Formats: sequence, structure tokens, C-alpha cells
Amino acid sequence: MFATFRVIANGSRALALLSQSEVILQRRAWKRNGKRVVCVVGVFDLLHPGHIRLLEQARAQGDILVVAVQSDAHARGKNGAGRPIMPAAERAEIIAAFEAVDVAVELGEEVVATKFMEEFAPDILVEGSSASAAKSVANVKGPASPPGVVLVHIPPEPGHSTSRLIERIKQLRA
Repeated sequence: MFATFRVIANGSRALALLSQSEVILQRRAWKRNGKRVVCVVGVFDLLHPGHIRLLEQARAQGDILVVAVQSDAHARGKNGAGRPIMPAAERAEIIAAFEAVDVAVELGEEVVATKFMEEFAPDILVEGSSASAAKSVANVKGPASPPGVVLVHIPPEPGHSTSRLIERIKQLRA
């Protein structure tokens, strides 16, 4: 199904955690086979029902769902000190375990992430979560994103956010 990728045994299912170059190569094969590729970009730190619903709705937009997990540095810049709670490699592994997800890939620094999105050129880029996430996706997408990439917004699930979850945990400790 995939070229080269790191496989982590997970019962009867293998998790696909590809490098950026491997995802770009695989994208070409998917395109040749007429597959519609959807991409979601996000931090995906402490998972909650909003993340699950976003991934399921994103998956419904096409044939292949690739989730690009933002770097630890990006998450700190976006959400402040102490974030992310989990390192990018662990977040990508968890995301890859979801049935709706075909491939997870870690994004690097912003310049590299922008170049990756330009070369990867999904058919659909799903924007989820809050206004800050919208700004983040727009930054990753970059001004030179390829023509034909459709931006789909999936509104956030009311009452669900990683920041809110962290606040609830802090209140329990108080």
C-alpha cells in the first residue's frame, strides 16, 4: 500500500508514520490512481472528542486522510510555554492509530512545513478548530499554495478544546 514507512504494530493494524518526502512520493501514486487526498494540519496535543469528530469529518471529504502534526516549537509559539504536553512524535503515533487516518506526518519548522504543503498539494485542506487554528493553517498553506487546493472549514465542537481540558486538570489539582 505504501512505499517505505515506519510501521508500529498495533494489533492487526499497522500505523503509517511517513516522513515528509515519503508522503510527497505517496501523494503522486495516489494522484495517479485517482484518489482524492485530504489533509488536516494541527497540534493534536491532548486528544478530546472534538479531535475525533474533526478527523472523521475530514475523512468523509475524500479517499485518503493525511494528518500533518505540527512541531513542538510551533505548538509552543501558538499555545505558549508548557505546550505541547506531548512531543510531536508521540502525537503523530497516536493520530496514526485512528481508523479514519491513513497517514500521519510530522511537520518541521515553518519554512519546511510551508514547502512541504506546497509540494504535497492535497486536493482538500481541512481547517478545523478555532480562529488561531485558521491562522495556523493559512500560514502553513502559504501564499504560494498550488491552485486547485480546496479549503474546507469544519467548525469546532462546542465545549471541546485542549486548553479547556488543561484548565479542568489544573482545577482538579487545586
